[in-house]
Amino acid sequence: MRLVVYNIRYGTGTGPAFHLPLPGAGYLRSSRRTLDQIAGFLRAQDPDIVGLIEVDTGSVRSGLINQAEYLARHLGHYTAYECKYGTASINQQLPIIRKQSNAFLAAPRVTGERFHYFPTGIKRLIIEIELDDLCVFLVHLSLRYRHRQDQLRHLHDLILRSEKPVIVAGDFNTFTGTNELALFMSATGLRSANTAGLASFPARIPQFELDFVLASEEIAIKDFQIPDIRYSDHRPIICDFEVMAAKASTAA
Repeated sequence: MRLVVYNIRYGTGTGPAFHLPLPGAGYLRSSRRTLDQIAGFLRAQDPDIVGLIEVDTGSVRSGLINQAEYLARHLGHYTAYECKYGTASINQQLPIIRKQSNAFLAAPRVTGERFHYFPTGIKRLIIEIELDDLCVFLVHLSLRYRHRQDQLRHLHDLILRSEKPVIVAGDFNTFTGTNELALFMSATGLRSANTAGLASFPARIPQFELDFVLASEEIAIKDFQIPDIRYSDHRPIICDFEVMAAKASTAA
């Protein structure tokens, strides 16, 4: 199976124009051209699952286009998406921001999705999709170290409750890479598919390993790539894997 994980920064593109006329002004406008470039890239990868971080699901910024649904149609995929802030967050009431989401795109054989929420941080959404022999969690962790540690503890509990092999993927915002994740990985038995420690951010000259695919021991990693694609401030990651065995039951 092939998993692609990509923080697309709401389809706002990249480069010097992003910061004109003011720094960060590009967050207020997205480009159909950029979205179509992302769609073309994803279609060429022929993925089974796509995890998208920073997706606009229909604000004025995207011209009222739901980018998750738009990209899913181009792939012939099912999509599950939700606003990345907690259901009680004031961000749910703010224009543009309330449409800032994360999303899964997946082949139609997905058996179900669940939305979980971290108890701390601004970005709280966890999306879980379930396949016949696998559960995949998509996350976008906090920029604040203390909040990230609280979020990892919450993720730990979710993972241990899973009766199937697990992949946890997304933008972890860990500027020290796997060093920060060592205890979490040891406690959950997950390992990084990115054994070479390849960087994914910033897209032009990557220096930081922010984007991860962490997999259970029952999952064999066949290939891992971070291609030189610059449609966002992150580069996408591509992971080919095979589920080797079902997770052992913890029942007595």
